[in-house]
Amino acid sequence: MKRHRYFIPLCLGLIFNFQLPFFNFTQAQTLTLDSCLVLARRNNADIRMSQLDVERARAVKNQAFTHFFPQLQLNGMGYVAARPMISFALEDIRSNDMRDLLEAIYNVFSEETDVTDRLELMKHGFSASVVAVQPIFTGGRILNGNRLAALGEEAASLQAKIKMRDVLEDVESTYYLVVGLKEKEAAVVAAMTLIDSLERVAESALANGLATRADILQISLKRNEINAKRQQLASGIRMSRRLLCNQIGIGYSDSVDFGGDSLLKMHPTVVELSGGHPLQQESHRPESRLLQINVESQKLLKKMTKGETRPQLALVGIGYYGNAVRNDLSANAVAGFSLNVPLTDWWGTAHKMKEHNIRIEQAQMAETHYGELMTLEEEKAYNDMVDACMLIRSDSAALQLARENYRLAEINYAAGVTTVSEVLQAHALLLQAENAVTDRRVTYLVARRRLADLRDER
Repeated sequence: MKRHRYFIPLCLGLIFNFQLPFFNFTQAQTLTLDSCLVLARRNNADIRMSQLDVERARAVKNQAFTHFFPQLQLNGMGYVAARPMISFALEDIRSNDMRDLLEAIYNVFSEETDVTDRLELMKHGFSASVVAVQPIFTGGRILNGNRLAALGEEAASLQAKIKMRDVLEDVESTYYLVVGLKEKEAAVVAAMTLIDSLERVAESALANGLATRADILQISLKRNEINAKRQQLASGIRMSRRLLCNQIGIGYSDSVDFGGDSLLKMHPTVVELSGGHPLQQESHRPESRLLQINVESQKLLKKMTKGETRPQLALVGIGYYGNAVRNDLSANAVAGFSLNVPLTDWWGTAHKMKEHNIRIEQAQMAETHYGELMTLEEEKAYNDMVDACMLIRSDSAALQLARENYRLAEINYAAGVTTVSEVLQAHALLLQAENAVTDRRVTYLVARRRLADLRDER
């Protein structure tokens, strides 16, 4: 079973000083499988990041919805010029007759009014305006954009569900690994007890002249071998516990242990395998829906590209107040429409449409191809579970035989019929059979969990 993928999140956490919400256990506590799964749902970094991806996709969807409403823009401007930007005097009139007429009028009324012979505008002023644009027709881009954003949110939710499934599957597998190693450790402790009993028998036989010093040395050698095996198991248990603590988001402590479940003691029956062949059931895996979303998204992207070549129509309203042009303050409002008709984009768009058609075809092919692979994956998981179940029964029978062989070998050795080498060989076969049953049970439980996840039964 490959375990290297589990260390990637741990390494990233060490590099970036990623802080998980660790729990502190001040007293010794044994966590069950259900407790580990609850903690993983709450604390696992991958699960939490996938949930943030869902929130981000939801924000994108809400942002896309705002394009249905008018877009408002407030503008303000103020200025002071060194000289008036518009200046006009009587001498600037080129027509002599018109200039003479205006000069005559000015000479008559200039004394009664404060009118000067020069018009000056735009020396200083300010303006404020509000522009509102309400899209009427955009070639379907707003509608299709909202549909695409909704698919993005659904895809993020499905991916979060897949991540949750995979993380919980990893947690359960690691949990079974820890408990399985503890079972092997218990078997090694029991084996050491048998070695102690055998050593006492050998020493008694040596005292009576029925055994040799070589028998004692062989037993001592076997004891050292079992001690080395026990040390290896202790190291494996410690590393597996640290890995499991990282997966469920708690700080590692020697006071935290895992176990308490009787799953490794169970013997699967035919009833547990009555769920039916995976090919006989309809698949409800989120990966199937993701493949469908991929096809739908490519089709919507094609429609949005096509919408770029269609006329764009919008209502425009402008409100104005200020004296940026005239010297006195004034207000005004303008309503109209904006029409944009692309004329030269059809050439480039034709190539884009061809690209979208290829992407749609690829997405459809991927849906068919990976759909078949998922069916094969479910079938393989089912076969792995059935094979593990059958092998548990075979290994359990082999274990019973190994126990009986060791019992007989021990009795025969005490009677002087067999040698200590034969007893030690029977002991090695017994320990090997016990470990084989433990490994097979772990394999079965992992395969059962895998099949349940693929069938979306959890």
